[in-house]
Amino acid sequence: MAGSKGKQQTARDMILSLALIGIAAMGVWFFAIPHDDRAPDLKRVDYQVELLTARRAASYPVAAPEGLPSTWKATSVRFQGEDGDRWHLGFQTPDSQYVQIEQSTQKPAVFIGEASQGASATTKTETIDGRTWTQYTGGRYDALVLNGTPGSTTVVAGTASFTELAKLAAALEMR
Repeated sequence: MAGSKGKQQTARDMILSLALIGIAAMGVWFFAIPHDDRAPDLKRVDYQVELLTARRAASYPVAAPEGLPSTWKATSVRFQGEDGDRWHLGFQTPDSQYVQIEQSTQKPAVFIGEASQGASATTKTETIDGRTWTQYTGGRYDALVLNGTPGSTTVVAGTASFTELAKLAAALEMR
């Protein structure tokens, strides 16, 4: 019977070891792994230098907002002269949605698809500050596409509502 006592002790030791490993794993999960579900705070960028560069280099009037409230945070900016004079300016809205201005001399169908990430034109248009914009929907982003700009295409797109997209479109100055 001495052999069965040894087997019982081995099983008990294994169960205790598993319990200690489980406690250690729970401690690591609880204390070492961040559990913050909030979106990260995006850094505000200054886009003035890139805007001036784009306005000098682009073959079209470059769009940028003027008079937009400071609660709209510019988060990304770039101008790619070698890629169809492509201008990008991204913002975080006051309710943490994303909105971007995209302009390019690329073929409109290809460019709009890229800028809206797959949206399609609707029959709805809006007149914003004297300019006519067509609504696009169904892609990753909803979008407003400016009509009647020969030589370039202007898209305001993002996860925000059409109301927010229209606010940005209304603030755009093209120079």
